[in-house]
Amino acid sequence: MVSAFKDAFEIAFARMPLVAILRGVPAERAKTLLGILVEEGFTLIEVPLTSPDATDAIREMVEAAPEGIMIGAGTVLSPEDTEAVHDAGAQFIVTPNTDPDVIRKANELGMPSCIGCLTPTEALLATRSGATVLKFFPAARFGGQYIKDVKVVLPPAMRVLAVGGVGPDQFEEYVAAGAAGFGIGSDLWKPGRSDEEVRSAARALVSQWKGMK
Repeated sequence: MVSAFKDAFEIAFARMPLVAILRGVPAERAKTLLGILVEEGFTLIEVPLTSPDATDAIREMVEAAPEGIMIGAGTVLSPEDTEAVHDAGAQFIVTPNTDPDVIRKANELGMPSCIGCLTPTEALLATRSGATVLKFFPAARFGGQYIKDVKVVLPPAMRVLAVGGVGPDQFEEYVAAGAAGFGIGSDLWKPGRSDEEVRSAARALVSQWKGMK
C-alpha cells in the first residue's frame, strides 16, 4: 500500500495537477461533488480538516472514488492529524505550513504530502524532510515572480503548487514562473454553491489548464 499511494498520486498528478479544495463540504454532498469533479477531469481532491464533517466526507469519497482518483486531507497540522486522516482513508495530505514531523509521519504511512511553504528556508526544509510537492501559500500575495526566484534554490525536480488567491486567469503567469499545478478553492467550490455551478466552474478550470498544453 505504501508504494501504491505514491504511484497513484504520481499518475493522478500527471493527468491533472489541479487540486480541488472542498473546504466546508457537507458529508452528505461529498459523493455528488466527487462525481461531478471526476466527470469534469479532476483527479486530486482535498477536504480540509477545518470542514466540520471532514473525516466523514473523506470516508464517503474514498468509498465512492473510481480507480485513479486520489482523496486527500488538508490543513493537516500535526503527526496526530496525519494518523487520524490516514485512519479515515485519506490517501495524501496537504498542509498550510512546513513541519518536518508531519512530513516524516506521512512518509512513514506511505502518504504523499503537499507541504505548505513560502520562504526559501521553508521550501528547502520541506524538500529535505521528504515532501512530495511544495505548496506555495498564499501565492497570490507574492506573485509568480516570487515563486520563480525561490525555485532557483530548489532541486529542479521539486514540483510547486500555487495556492491561495490564484485562479484560472493567473494560470499562465504562474506556470511561466515554474508552477507545476494549482490548488483551487473558492473558484471551484464554497458552501451554498449548486451542483450546476460546481460543474461549470470545474469544466472551465480544466479547459483553461488543457488549453495551455
